Amino acid sequence: MSTLWLPVTENRLVVPDLAPRRAAEPKSHHVVPAKAGTHASSDVRSALNADAVERWAPAFAGATNPDERGGGGEHAVACHGIVKDFESGGGTLRVLHGIDLALPAGEMALLVGPSGCGKTTLISIIAGILTPTEGEVIVQGENLTRLSDAKKAAFRRRAIGFIFQQYNLLPALTAAENAAVPLFAAKVPEAKAVEAARQVLERLGMAEHAEKLPRQLSGGQQQRVAIARALVHEPSLIVCDEPTAALDAESGRTVMEMLKNVAVGRGRAVIVVTHDNRIFPFGDRIVAMEDGRLSDSQPVTLRGDDNLGSALA
Repeated sequence: MSTLWLPVTENRLVVPDLAPRRAAEPKSHHVVPAKAGTHASSDVRSALNADAVERWAPAFAGATNPDERGGGGEHAVACHGIVKDFESGGGTLRVLHGIDLALPAGEMALLVGPSGCGKTTLISIIAGILTPTEGEVIVQGENLTRLSDAKKAAFRRRAIGFIFQQYNLLPALTAAENAAVPLFAAKVPEAKAVEAARQVLERLGMAEHAEKLPRQLSGGQQQRVAIARALVHEPSLIVCDEPTAALDAESGRTVMEMLKNVAVGRGRAVIVVTHDNRIFPFGDRIVAMEDGRLSDSQPVTLRGDDNLGSALA
């Protein structure tokens, strides 16, 4: 296979537009972090370079076979006595105070509360990115607190999908190629990975936009690509951090409908951190936090015409 050496400037890898179909467009270059001296072959995955993929999509580190699934268990997520401390110049800061939480599979849980209450810390622990100071977290039957860092990274790759407020799409790749990034990182052959991504995009109403670059998409369309990227490796848990914060009301509603109709189900749970009360009706369950604690020892389950406001009382 021929090899393309890519220029490195100030320790950053300059990746040109990759697909021949874009040859007619004005030439442009996009910057992807990399180590000096990095080279890549001419197909999409290699041109990205594994090192670049790690930097742009750190949540996908340590990929294993995407056909492997997380273990079973009565709950998709179970947290027992989760405490998290951070060391600061003035001593120890306790951010989470003994969190007990159980979330069933097949539901969308909305994690709500004021800024600084510990929501992001909690979902980072649930996703295996942070380690609790005390307690344990079990995701799809796997006790993450007993896994090494390498095994937690491998578990994230095969069992967890991430959706961020900032879409984190690679500017040089098409929508289909962006959605396929977890499969590229898992060493799935390029053609197979892109075809799988196309199928997910079609389910999200994005088939006609699969060949477009991120700059050619609206914010709502870019978020759909991000959803496809989170779904393409068939994870058993999807973690969303403010997925509608940057969207207008109509786009936010569309994104939540996609998550509700496509992401939830088949034994999969979805956790959404949000300040956006417009999306409360989409949740099967609201978990309210304040000052590093749940406002109730049990999640608040909302069905039908239940009073949404009571969840936050």
